[in-house]
Amino acid sequence: MGNDVSNIASAAPLDRLSDFARDKGKGFLTALVVAVTAQFLSEHYGAPAMLMALLLGIAFHFLAEEGVCRPGIDFTSRTVLRLGVALLGVRISIELLIGLGPALIALVVAGVVLTIGVGWLGARVLGRGYRLGLLSGGSVAICGASAAMAIAAVLPQNEHSERNLLFTVLSVTVLSTIAMVAYPIVSQVLTLDDRASGVFLGGTIHDVAQVVGAGFSVSNETGEVATLVKLIRVTMLAPVVLVIALLIRLRGEETLVDGQRPPLMPGFVVAFLVLAAINSTELVPQAVSDLLGDLSRWALLTAIAAVGMKTSLKSILDVGGQAIALIVAETVFIAGFILIGVLVLT
Repeated sequence: MGNDVSNIASAAPLDRLSDFARDKGKGFLTALVVAVTAQFLSEHYGAPAMLMALLLGIAFHFLAEEGVCRPGIDFTSRTVLRLGVALLGVRISIELLIGLGPALIALVVAGVVLTIGVGWLGARVLGRGYRLGLLSGGSVAICGASAAMAIAAVLPQNEHSERNLLFTVLSVTVLSTIAMVAYPIVSQVLTLDDRASGVFLGGTIHDVAQVVGAGFSVSNETGEVATLVKLIRVTMLAPVVLVIALLIRLRGEETLVDGQRPPLMPGFVVAFLVLAAINSTELVPQAVSDLLGDLSRWALLTAIAAVGMKTSLKSILDVGGQAIALIVAETVFIAGFILIGVLVLT
């Protein structure tokens, strides 16, 4: 009798794994292959991996319309995405906050909050929905594609949700790449020292990878400061998502799941905070932290590929020039705000 129970218990996980492989494995592996290809192109030709994953994913849009890959693509664009955001927590620690000083921390936090406000207000002025304003403003203010996907997970869903997400991810990736080239030139023209340049680059460029590239292209000290400032912006992800979720709940607009209201704090945000807290104890070996960081990057890259597969190129073009103007205005605003703050404080 005991052996039978043991066999059943051990068989259950295998059955679930088999069901996953049968139902979602093909779509997940397809997105993973696209992500690996994007990473290869990035390493060999210098193009941003996120941008490559998006563009390649769009080319395979037909796989998400129907067929055996669709369930796995849906799973990857939702669940794998949240895993990647949660694992970003291993890159955060309290020590990061202490190292920069209160004045510059206040500048970075103010830049994040005001940029999101500019996005919300700009969307209203342009006659666009507040969802696009919060989505684009949050992605520009915090950490590009990762923030866009995290915020999209708590926004109420409508027929434009996936289109707006893909547009935002594509736009911030392109703008971040432009900034990676242009902003170091700006810092040199203004004769900013290494520390001031690092704060400017880390406080304004959207994606982490582009911040690192821009910072270390100036100097090692600039690269280190830029990365530190950028990770402080990343710490704003959890409170921003929480505030947005709370406001949506107060408005009674949250998307019901199986007839139930979703939790106020999404599980992946809780995991983000828990991992950040654990990492702050300095008990996590650096090798483990690096491994989880790499896993986060691959999860996000694979999820981006899946998001690309789910949205057609035509739907992106339907977003219109107003949305492009909005996200460019947000980018210009945070660049100008942080630059003025750096010139005043350093």
